[in-house]
Amino acid sequence: MSDAELDSDDVQQLQDGLQRVREEIRKRIVGQQAVVEQLLTCLLCDGNALLESTPGLGKTLLVRTVADATDLDFSRIQNTPDLMPSDVTGTEIIRGDGDNREFVFERGPVFANLVLADEINRATPKTQAALLEAMQEQQVTVGAKPTSFRSRSSCWRRRTPSTRRGPTSSPKPSPTAFC
Repeated sequence: MSDAELDSDDVQQLQDGLQRVREEIRKRIVGQQAVVEQLLTCLLCDGNALLESTPGLGKTLLVRTVADATDLDFSRIQNTPDLMPSDVTGTEIIRGDGDNREFVFERGPVFANLVLADEINRATPKTQAALLEAMQEQQVTVGAKPTSFRSRSSCWRRRTPSTRRGPTSSPKPSPTAFC
């Protein structure tokens, strides 16, 4: 049997696992079953999601709960106009002393399995571009050197509705960027 083939036991295990995840999420999130199902589908398909609604409706709690229920690494990026691309992707720093100094890549928050990029429309275009590269190509470029992710990462962006715009506009999501 090839890696792509599934038997009925595999399908049953997946269904049982999803049911356990749903039950864990329901312990913290009341209602919102349609959104939860869409996010789980997105996660299973290695996709990204755009969550857009008014403040205070529990989007951050929902994403954090999904990460906890699925035992995934979670990070949150609070986008602001002064956020630099290196704050998102990571940067090379000098470690050591004397003649034993070397550059070491310090990974940024996009290297988590599940990333919530909050208020994406407040970030500068360069920071948005760095985040989109991480989302679509599963890598970041620091200097001229691309660094790939060790494991699949899913990014769920949150954007303020158009009635309350930040200093920069978020690019219109392309159909290939989000599930």
